[in-house]
Amino acid sequence: MNKNIIFEIILHGGNARSLAMEAINAAKKGKIKKAKSIIKSAKEEVNVAHNNQTKIIQGESAGEQTDVTLLMVHAQDHLMNAITVIDLAKEFVELYKRMEE
Repeated sequence: MNKNIIFEIILHGGNARSLAMEAINAAKKGKIKKAKSIIKSAKEEVNVAHNNQTKIIQGESAGEQTDVTLLMVHAQDHLMNAITVIDLAKEFVELYKRMEE
C-alpha cells in the first residue's frame, strides 16, 4: 500500500473538517450563503479523501495486502471526523438560517 494515499486521506480529511468548522463560523455571523459555499468546498475535499480510501479498499478486494498501521487508523479517523463535522455543519447552517428568519 502506498503511504502517499494515506497521507492524502489525512490531508484532505483535515481540510474538509477545517472548512466545515469555518462554515459554522460563517453561519454564526449571519453569512449563510458563504457558509453553504464553504460546505460545498468541504464536501469536495472529503470526496478526494474518500476516493483515496476507495482505492485502498479496491486494492484489498483485489487481493493486495493492507497493513493496518497507526497511520492508517489516523487517516480513517480524519476521514470519519470530517464526514461527521460536515453533517453537523449543514445542520448548524440551517439552524442559523432559521434563527435569522
